[in-house]
Amino acid sequence: MGKYWNEEIECMDRESMKKLQSERLAAQVKHVYENVPYYKKLMDEKGVTPDDIKGVDDLHKLPFLTKADLRDAYPYGLLAKPLADCVRIQSTSGTTGRRVVAFYTQHDIDLWEDCCARAITAAGGTKEDVCQVCYGYGLFTGGPGLNGGSHKVGCLTLPMSSGNTERQIQFMRDLGSTILCCTPSYAAYIGETLHEMGLGPDDIKLKAGIFGAEPWTEEMRHEIERLLGIKAYDIYGLTETSGPGVSFECEEQTGMHINEDHFIAEIIDPDTGEVLPEGSKGELVFTSITKEAFPLLRYRTRDICVLSRKKCSCGRTLVKMTKPMGRSDDMLIIKGVNVFPSQIESVLLKMSNATPNYQIVVDRAGNVDTFEIKVELSDDMFTDTIKSVEELERKISSDIQSILGIRAKISLVEPKSIPRSEGKAVRVIDKRKLV
Repeated sequence: MGKYWNEEIECMDRESMKKLQSERLAAQVKHVYENVPYYKKLMDEKGVTPDDIKGVDDLHKLPFLTKADLRDAYPYGLLAKPLADCVRIQSTSGTTGRRVVAFYTQHDIDLWEDCCARAITAAGGTKEDVCQVCYGYGLFTGGPGLNGGSHKVGCLTLPMSSGNTERQIQFMRDLGSTILCCTPSYAAYIGETLHEMGLGPDDIKLKAGIFGAEPWTEEMRHEIERLLGIKAYDIYGLTETSGPGVSFECEEQTGMHINEDHFIAEIIDPDTGEVLPEGSKGELVFTSITKEAFPLLRYRTRDICVLSRKKCSCGRTLVKMTKPMGRSDDMLIIKGVNVFPSQIESVLLKMSNATPNYQIVVDRAGNVDTFEIKVELSDDMFTDTIKSVEELERKISSDIQSILGIRAKISLVEPKSIPRSEGKAVRVIDKRKLV
């Protein structure tokens, strides 16, 4: 049997969990209907009232929410509590300059940190551990979520954020860090830097790592485990539903347990919206049943995965989700950042000397994502001087970085040199083997 943060919940029998979910769902739908005019309108248009939702079996009657709804309702349109009751926001980058802003009451934060505490405990964490958090802090949910979860468990917490890798390793060695929390690509980079410094797993005390916020393969897991001498655990979350800790991996490492007392998961056909039976591959949909300030009902994540209730050796009965196997929209996750082709296009449309014909090429070199954008020059610009071409590259690079927060290699290419398929350019080439 594994160790649990909340054994009663994590090992609850299916019938009891469904009863708990049903009670919370019915109360949540009433709360949202009465306090969120935007969602009340969606329910009214579908002819659904709170009285129609008695429990989990009625969930399919509710309308979906999408990222487009979050943008349309920005900033306060989906708020279900008075602003005076809210104590924090977290945010993720938007596709058109509008960010997704999620609100939290203190109760919301307590529950979120509790979910992260479950993940840390599942990775073997106790109050005797030293937890080094290298996720970004600020508006990004990674740092604050794992920081709070570490405090709940009682670990000595190092709120390092990302970057300055040699200092990370110094603190790791000097303070005896035993649990590392960061993106998988940064964990791999720490491991590579450690070896470049002439050090190895025997020179640090790490035993486990909790890695999320970007796709990663089993091969990458094994490489991180080799470099750092640890067991590497996956964690999943969305800013829209709270942040990391929506689901977490246990010692079996065969999928992530969803915290079903807080989130009801469905798998749907991304084209029809039909709910698919357990074991089917489809789009993951979440309903938040305990969130007070920003409760999303049937939120379409666009992540493609499979749910399974196969018995787990850790003893937890919480349903498992696989690693996301891709997305039903065109969003890319590069270095932990959400990147949409429309963001690239919006920059290029402002450039008089470049065309909006472009191609995003993503690859992975030594466990680190590479990000190149090929941009077709206009006919006039193609015959211009090298100096002016270089200036245009710098301008595009700067504008892209200001929108995305990460740097891309800009390659200016000849007019009409990007291949078209049936008259339409192939916008994204993702060479990473992520599934």
